[in-house]
Amino acid sequence: MKKIAIVLVLSMLICCFAGCGASSDAVTLNVLNWGDYIDEELLSQFTEETGIRINYTTLANNEEMLVKLQQEDCIYDLCFPSDYIIERLISMDLLYEINKDNIPNLQYIDDRFLDLSFDPGNKYSIPYMWGTVGILYNTTMVDDPVDSWDILWNEKYAGQILMYNSIRDSMGVALMKLGHSLNTRDEAHILAAEEALIAQKPIVQAYLGDDIKDRMIGGGGALAIVYSGDAMWCMDEIEGNPDLAYAVPESGSNLWFDNIIIPKSSTKTAEAEAFINFLCDPEVAAQNAEYIGYSTPNAAALEMMGADYIENETYNPPQELLDKCEIFHDLGDFINVYNDSWMRVISYAE
Repeated sequence: MKKIAIVLVLSMLICCFAGCGASSDAVTLNVLNWGDYIDEELLSQFTEETGIRINYTTLANNEEMLVKLQQEDCIYDLCFPSDYIIERLISMDLLYEINKDNIPNLQYIDDRFLDLSFDPGNKYSIPYMWGTVGILYNTTMVDDPVDSWDILWNEKYAGQILMYNSIRDSMGVALMKLGHSLNTRDEAHILAAEEALIAQKPIVQAYLGDDIKDRMIGGGGALAIVYSGDAMWCMDEIEGNPDLAYAVPESGSNLWFDNIIIPKSSTKTAEAEAFINFLCDPEVAAQNAEYIGYSTPNAAALEMMGADYIENETYNPPQELLDKCEIFHDLGDFINVYNDSWMRVISYAE
């Protein structure tokens, strides 16, 4: 497998033969990622193959990552932010321009997921995972078609609706319900989305984060906003709930991408590129995607994973649906308008 660029192999060869995996001066990459968003067996495999250690740290959201990467003493060599945060990081000149000569496995990435609007030419980021935002529902509790965002405002399911405790995601759902762009800068649209969420609030059971998965698996809700990868996890035949199903409303949704970036402050860019190349190896990418449950942009990996993934529309939606979806963009200072509206929603009490 083409996991390591030739120049890195030469630079690491002496170290590896000397048993650098156990050496106190071995190179260590500081990696910042979401929780449970990589098969940690692969971290050990990478260290065994290269002698490069991984110091792996997790966090809760993109905004927290943005704060960490702006710090003058930023220690991270690799991070996995989402599309709109990558756009912001580029505008702030905080990212290293990746040397693609050190990532030959980039050839396995599906062209559909390259050269996207948040990083034209993939100068600063390499695709990692992607997916949609949709509605996870319990088929024993929901007897209406789940084909519109409007169902989340249906009083029939009062007390059984779970929303994300997330500004862009929950505000985005309200904007999509109203037929507006996820990236609107029209304050009237934001106000209308705020009013819709306030009107919905009496029938919402809770605004949750990752624990939304456990709540739905345990039968604690009828309808929930989730990412497609979380839906795959919740619907798993062994660990999940077979009564659950996932749908993306016919009008479209958010199409999101998580990419791998190297902060400009990193002093171990060659080693970081080696790790990116390793993750883009088809066998590695397939193992990783099967573990995580999120959609891989690696075409060769998807072929290895077989029909169960290729033909699963939660995991691999048809292109006609994706064409109706919208990618989040960085809103700059206008995000404060969203923040203010969201705070009024969260603090609202009848």
